[in-house]
Amino acid sequence: MEFVSRIMDAFDVKDTPRPVLSGFRMAQDSKIERLQNVPLLQDCSTRQLREVARIAQVFEAPAETVLTRVGEAGDEFFLLLDGSARVEVPGGRRSVLRPGDFFGEMSLLDEGPRSATVTADTAVRLLVIRRRHFATLLREASGLTLKILATLTRRVRQLESAAAK
Repeated sequence: MEFVSRIMDAFDVKDTPRPVLSGFRMAQDSKIERLQNVPLLQDCSTRQLREVARIAQVFEAPAETVLTRVGEAGDEFFLLLDGSARVEVPGGRRSVLRPGDFFGEMSLLDEGPRSATVTADTAVRLLVIRRRHFATLLREASGLTLKILATLTRRVRQLESAAAK
């Protein structure tokens, strides 16, 4: 089960990311400002960024929160705004995600289970786009699809290279 679902189901708060609410709510203009600095979205127009900001929610999670778990269903696309997270795939390969990196797109594209476990190394702030809005994201920011495909291709090549060693 994805972490947003866990929030809605009132799981133990210390193990679960929570929406940014009380005391800090990222305004639409602030979201757009942050999105302008994300490499994945750098070619988007202001109108496209406004649409992305409209469909995205901001979530914060403490260090050691499991954001996605390998084998589970995936319903969200994640863009890391602040902090870092570690990615662990079956077979032991690990990598680190930093601000501007994204994950979760594979499950939304093929409706398959998560291919990796992603855990917050530090406290993180994430922009989260639910499955029902992901197609809107791809439609509104046409160059985004190619960037996501290029990233997926790079990840597959890295896994193939690691498997060949």
